[in-house]
Amino acid sequence: MLTMATLRRLWNSNAPLTAGGLLMLAVLAANLIGLWLDSRVITGMPAWLKPAKFGASTAIYMFTMAWIFSYLPAWPRMRRTVGWMTAIILAGEVALIDMQAWRGTTSHFNIGTPHDAAVFATMGLGILVQTGAAVAAAIALWRQPFADRPLGWALRLGIAITLLGASTGGLMTRPTAAQLADARSGHMTVSGAHTVGALDGGPGLPGTGWSVDHGDLRVPHFVGLHAMQALPLLAWFLAAVIGDESRRLRLVWVAAGSYCLLFMLLLAQALRGESLAAPSPGTLAAFTVWALATAAAAWIARSGTAPLRTTTVELV
Repeated sequence: MLTMATLRRLWNSNAPLTAGGLLMLAVLAANLIGLWLDSRVITGMPAWLKPAKFGASTAIYMFTMAWIFSYLPAWPRMRRTVGWMTAIILAGEVALIDMQAWRGTTSHFNIGTPHDAAVFATMGLGILVQTGAAVAAAIALWRQPFADRPLGWALRLGIAITLLGASTGGLMTRPTAAQLADARSGHMTVSGAHTVGALDGGPGLPGTGWSVDHGDLRVPHFVGLHAMQALPLLAWFLAAVIGDESRRLRLVWVAAGSYCLLFMLLLAQALRGESLAAPSPGTLAAFTVWALATAAAAWIARSGTAPLRTTTVELV
């Protein structure tokens, strides 16, 4: 919850990111009003649903990065540079998405006109630069010592998985076979897709729009991106219920391994053209094994008495 005390801490940590996060909340509110007032549909979904989702996710990302920076006091230049870059680039991305929604067309994969192609190329370049900025923050986290070792490793492993999840965006930009055929005929208007096995715009899950009939790369992309929130939140919860640091540390490692495996299972499912809503028997078996293995590993980590030897790999 964003209390005034929390906002002050975030502002003191990184003002550009905090201001950007507040701006994105305002954009989200405007998009929600658009969903109510504007009945237009773009690729099978309400015109303002995608801008609303990006507004929400961008606000969460900016606030999270500002919070993470509060643990990196020894890196002022990195925090200043990455903070400004992240705030400017992501605010620009959301502005372009909203502009395209206002125009009644898509923002991603759209190369139908020189204007649309320029918008898509600008967004792609921005994300590449932003990913580089996130890598700089990840390097700082891996070099920063933490008094609370479980939280430190949750932050490090969380941002590493987030970067892995972000990389799946590149899979979406690959032209499909049908699009390449259009390119050979000189009529290519779309380059890339998030749906595997069909055109974008089919029936989707409520709220997310994820395909209910085919694979959708947005599923592993979403799960991967939010590791940087999920693992630190778990570390907080463990600190409240388990006093022994070694056990908490083992559980953080188990959770990170499980989360990464879940991401890979979802990615494999999407690439097979299989919907999250309609898993095959093989996929159900894989998820069952994942759940049982996670439960067993967590039980062993929670019950073990021998301290986990991690001090030799603590980076400074």
